[in-house]
Amino acid sequence: MSKRMPNRLLAEERRREILDVLGQNGRITVDEVVRRFGVSAVTARSDLDALSQTGDLVRSHGGGIKPLTAAPEHPLRVREGMHHEEKMRIGEAAAKLIRPFQTVILCTGSTSAALAGELRRNCPEGITVITYALNIAAQLADLPKLSLLMLGGFLRHPSTAFVGPHAEQMMQSLHADHCFMSTVGLDVEVGLTTLDIMEAQLNRRMIESAAQVTVLADSSKFGQRSLSLISDFRPIHRVITDSGARSVDVEKLRARGIEVLVV
Repeated sequence: MSKRMPNRLLAEERRREILDVLGQNGRITVDEVVRRFGVSAVTARSDLDALSQTGDLVRSHGGGIKPLTAAPEHPLRVREGMHHEEKMRIGEAAAKLIRPFQTVILCTGSTSAALAGELRRNCPEGITVITYALNIAAQLADLPKLSLLMLGGFLRHPSTAFVGPHAEQMMQSLHADHCFMSTVGLDVEVGLTTLDIMEAQLNRRMIESAAQVTVLADSSKFGQRSLSLISDFRPIHRVITDSGARSVDVEKLRARGIEVLVV
């Protein structure tokens, strides 16, 4: 027993450090464990398997990733105060992409609200905005240069947005030049995720209906994975984020041909 105790303690310490890396980066590979801790690939896989069994990570090909986000969804009014300056810069950069007489989709969320606020200050002529979000509609309803099309359905109180089959059916009959998509989580390997299944389904319809798709995500969204997958990155043309985003994630997106604007 006494001979095995040091090895067991060493393994526990190593696994705690593995979780520290996972918390910072969102993922860790077998090769990285081998490199960092000077252990064999067999030992590295054993560590990752043990952490997977306790629910501390999810095993993936060649390593492990953070489990799904389990935190409750913050009300929209709370989220609007989080990373506020970053969201304002993202909204300003997004607004510059909109041209006169275009049709654009704005989804729900505090970053989309920042974009809507920018449109209030400087609205291109003759644009049409499609949205399912009450907060977006409330900001834009009285702008004379803008036409507003509101999707209807079941109201989700945390996001103050309408979702469900009626909204999806309406969205299928529409086309937009540009979709501006907010997200709860952005994982460079998995894609865009959100907390509500019906909202994810509607978001997919919006992406399918748009000629261009731009993701609005402050750096806190990077490395996060939530319940329901909206989309992988194949239909995404552009990501706008802030300077807090990890350079390795930015470069991975750019390597896939996605334009990344860091503001």
